[in-house]
Amino acid sequence: MQIQGLANLLQDHGRNTPQRVFAQTATDAIEMGQVAAAANAVAERLYDRGLQKGDRVVVMMSNSPASLAIIHGLMRAGLVWVPVNPALVGEPLAHVMRTTDPVLILCDPGLEAGFSGMPGNFAVEVIADRSMPSGLAESSIPLPSPDDLASIMFTSGTTGPAKGVMVTHMMLELAAEAVALCADLAPGDNLFMWEPFYHIGGAQVVLLPLLREVRLTLADRFSASQFWRQVSEGGCTHIHHLGGIIQILLKQPEGAWDRKHDVRIAWGGGCAPDAWRPFEERFGVQIRECYGMTECSSLTTWNDEGAVGSVGRPAPWFDVELKDQAGRILGPGEGRGEIIVRTSLPGAITQGYYRNPEATAKAIRPDGFHTGDSGSWDAEGRLSFHGRLTDSVRCRGENVSAFEVESVASRHPLVLDAAMVGVPAQIGEYDIQLFIQPQPGTSPDPAEIWAWMAQQLAPYQRPRYIALVPDFPRTASQRIQKHLMPIDPAARWEAAQTRKPAATNGDQR
Repeated sequence: MQIQGLANLLQDHGRNTPQRVFAQTATDAIEMGQVAAAANAVAERLYDRGLQKGDRVVVMMSNSPASLAIIHGLMRAGLVWVPVNPALVGEPLAHVMRTTDPVLILCDPGLEAGFSGMPGNFAVEVIADRSMPSGLAESSIPLPSPDDLASIMFTSGTTGPAKGVMVTHMMLELAAEAVALCADLAPGDNLFMWEPFYHIGGAQVVLLPLLREVRLTLADRFSASQFWRQVSEGGCTHIHHLGGIIQILLKQPEGAWDRKHDVRIAWGGGCAPDAWRPFEERFGVQIRECYGMTECSSLTTWNDEGAVGSVGRPAPWFDVELKDQAGRILGPGEGRGEIIVRTSLPGAITQGYYRNPEATAKAIRPDGFHTGDSGSWDAEGRLSFHGRLTDSVRCRGENVSAFEVESVASRHPLVLDAAMVGVPAQIGEYDIQLFIQPQPGTSPDPAEIWAWMAQQLAPYQRPRYIALVPDFPRTASQRIQKHLMPIDPAARWEAAQTRKPAATNGDQR
């Protein structure tokens, strides 16, 4: 595959097709020439302030034409974009600051106070105008190379402190190219973009108009109740799903907008197998499930064969192996193992985690990138994803996958979303606690939910505790941050004790 260089592509489009629509909002169309010119202006302004190639710039901004221009401006200038969720505060934000040591913070109004007392020597600039800034036809700043560092993107941090993935210009281009292939993009397509720009799911979409003749429809955020109306009014042909988005949309009341749209493909990750066909049948949309992570240019595999529950086959530049704990390579029908990714295209896998050599050495090994994810092969050689290896609980001598228990719980009609964690058991290893976010306006009985789940789970998979919560702390990609969930014994329901009584000889088995 030939890597063209994203900043170079933007400038070429700005000169050759300046009036082609790059993106549209509810009120305006943003043309390619505007984005290219705005990127030049942002790059020149930052260099005038004394910034130099390779300097880190933290951006804490919601989606807007202004933030779109800033992202492309940082790439144009060869500066390192550090995207941060605007909701991040306190120690998690301090962790980002200590790790990246930025020279400049660009943020939305009202966020500047959050940087008081943060470590480092940096300036803060508030971006009050959300519109596309005026631009320059050309810039004298040298274009970055594909191997240059484009971004430091922090992992979701669902189970612990986030790690800063080093992402090059080449990796971002591959991420966008993989989306184009996975989603089967054609000239004239229109992608609904609810994803925040500061997540890899949004970053790769922001780049797609540079590689394909497509446009974006920008939304401020994900809204389940307004989703289909927004995609219909935007004339969108593609939607993106992450985390529990498919299940959340299925749980919405049926309405006139369910089929009043032009969407033909939903691409992404996290679709529970039992939700796959119901979603396609209700909304008239083909699901194309994929698997990947920021460290491997976002998308590693995708399923364009319609095989329910599969994340498909590797991208042309990747090869995937599964290995068990003994290091044995697994084939179809040989069980689950860790997903390990190799590439035939040098640079497609990250060089590591920024200023974190221990995490880098753990993930990048001679046999490939160790993802920490569990997978298996089906008989046709397609990959299935079974969740994080670390997102499991050792219960009664068995490893219980959170992904599997949560998938069952989410099928209950009164459950909007669910999260499983392990809590120390009185005897032995761990017990399972399940957090449940009920459907709006409902107050489900935990005992009834437990009984319903028990018909579909093995005894060792059944939760001992169930706690109802109004909402979950989430990452930008709508993944639940389990390490932030409160374990309060007084606020949870407990199932009847199902362990066998202790033997009289003291044997606790």
